[in-house]
Amino acid sequence: MTRIDFHSNVPDTLGYVCRLVRKAYGAGQKMVVHGSPQQLSQLDQRLWTFSALDFLPHCGLDSPQAAVTPIVLAATLEGLPHHQILINLEAEAPAEFARFERMIEVVGASPEARDAGRARYRFYRERGYPLSHHDIGQSAKGESA
Repeated sequence: MTRIDFHSNVPDTLGYVCRLVRKAYGAGQKMVVHGSPQQLSQLDQRLWTFSALDFLPHCGLDSPQAAVTPIVLAATLEGLPHHQILINLEAEAPAEFARFERMIEVVGASPEARDAGRARYRFYRERGYPLSHHDIGQSAKGESA
């Protein structure tokens, strides 16, 4: 069964996803980042400029290199080359999330993002998925105190 981790109150979702991707890639894991075409275009740019010391090999799902690239950016979850980690940026629960070993839900800090995140959390909980929650806003406040 897919393990689902919620990371909520994230002030900069794309910057946070870059850090998640770097950590998972450093651990040798393959991942798919699911979002809107606009989010994925912005994330593509951020991944290239995120760190001068890290190379994060990524491509879109439509790339001929997707099957051999550990980080795939996908607006759809059909025809994916791997199913280890899914990072969801969409407001809705992805229909094919159960094919993944693990899913990370990144929830922004806006009221709309929090409401959508709560709805997804209830959706997964009602279906019996193992859930964990990490309040990034709280941990960031604790660090500055």
